[in-house]
Amino acid sequence: MKTCLVISMLVALAAARPQKVEEPIAIVSQNSDQGPDGSYVFSYETANGIRSETTGEVRPNPNPPLTKDAEGAAQIVVSRGSYSYTAPDGTPITLTYIADENGFQPQGDHLPVAPPIPAAIQRALDYIASLPPQKNRK
Repeated sequence: MKTCLVISMLVALAAARPQKVEEPIAIVSQNSDQGPDGSYVFSYETANGIRSETTGEVRPNPNPPLTKDAEGAAQIVVSRGSYSYTAPDGTPITLTYIADENGFQPQGDHLPVAPPIPAAIQRALDYIASLPPQKNRK
């Protein structure tokens, strides 16, 4: 019983020891501006090399939903931006993106790329594309 009590006290003491606290990373620069029309610009850079910038604008939706807003035309926010940092293995990572009516579209050398379409499947797709359009059947 005493052994169990001593072991649990040692475990509690080990868990209660001070944890390593990392210093916060300084913000080197920061910019934020929002226009009355809904547009915005936001950017920052940290002391450890992380950078981010985003711009946004409100514009009419080319594919409006069935319901309209108070002004009579559906609006969307289009965001463009980028961010960069250094990965733990030392690789520089940069990602650029646009987010619009087509969704979020990122681009970066570190993103996975789909394998090429096998030749047989590509031939089948080319053949299907060469066929005349079929009439709708009712």
